[in-house]
Amino acid sequence: MKNNSNDLSIIIPCYNEEVTVPLLLPNLISFASKYSFHVIFINDGSKDRTKVILDNINSPEIFTVIHHKVNKGYGGAIKSGIYLCETEFIITIDADGQHNLDDILKLFELIKLTDSDMIIGSRKGFKSTGFMRAIGKFIIRKLVNVLVTNQIFDINSGMKIYRTSLAKKYIPQCPDGMSFSDIIALNFIHGRHLVIEEPISINKRMGGTSTINYKTAFETVYEIFNIIILFNPMKIFFPLSLFFLASGIGWGAFFVYSGKGITVGSGLLITLSVIIFLMGLIAEQLSNIRKSLNNN
Repeated sequence: MKNNSNDLSIIIPCYNEEVTVPLLLPNLISFASKYSFHVIFINDGSKDRTKVILDNINSPEIFTVIHHKVNKGYGGAIKSGIYLCETEFIITIDADGQHNLDDILKLFELIKLTDSDMIIGSRKGFKSTGFMRAIGKFIIRKLVNVLVTNQIFDINSGMKIYRTSLAKKYIPQCPDGMSFSDIIALNFIHGRHLVIEEPISINKRMGGTSTINYKTAFETVYEIFNIIILFNPMKIFFPLSLFFLASGIGWGAFFVYSGKGITVGSGLLITLSVIIFLMGLIAEQLSNIRKSLNNN
C-alpha cells in the first residue's frame, strides 16, 4: 500500500455486513477518490456474502481488502488494518452506515489544525438504540470519568481519528473485542497525548444486526479496570484501602469506646486495608517499569 496525497487511511471492520456494504460502497468510492483517501476493509471471518462483495470492488488503487479466515473480533479486525497502514493518520468507522463521510473530512482537517493525537467523534445528544445499551454506555462513561483525568464523554465511539505511529505503539495493549474503542483511547490519555472530542452526526443503521450485547459491556468494564491497573493502579487500590481502613476504625471505635477492646472484625478490616495498599504500591512499581519500557 502506498501513501496517498492526503495521508489518511479509513479503516472499516466488517462482520456479516452483506446488506450494508453494498449500500455504503457507491458513496464511499466517490468520496475516497475525490480526496485521495485510502480505504482498508477488514472482513472479519464473515459467514455471509461479505467476502464476495468486497472482492468485487473495482478500485484497487483506493481500496485494500483483508480477509480473516476466522472471526478475531472488532478490535482484532482494526489491528489488522492498523498494522497494514502506512499513512500518518487513521480513522475508524463502522460498516453499518451510521457514520457520515463528511465527518471524516471534518475530523481530518481538525486533527491537523489542532495538532491533536486523537480526536473522538462524539455522539453526545444522540439517543442510544435500546434502554439497556444506553445504561451500559452511561456506566462506562461515569467509570471512565472517575478513573481518568481527561473528561471524555463518548470514549466508546466507533469513529476516531489518530496518529498511526501512536496506534501501532499501543495496539499490543488493546483487546481484540468490542472494548478496543475504549481501551485505545485510554492508552492515548494515559500516554499524555492530546485527546479531544468533536461532535459528529449519526444515521440509523442501514441494515443487518448489531453484535453489541450485554457481554460486550461487561468485557469493556473489565478492560477499563485492567488498563487503569496497568497505568494508574493507585486510582483503584488507594480508595479501596482507605475504605477498609475507615470501616475497620469505625467498627472498632464503638467497641473501644464501650471498653470491650478491638474486635477481630475491625482488626481484619484494618489489616486488609494495609494489604491492599501494599499491593497498590507493588502494582505502581510494575506500572512504572512498564511505562519506562514503552518509552524506550
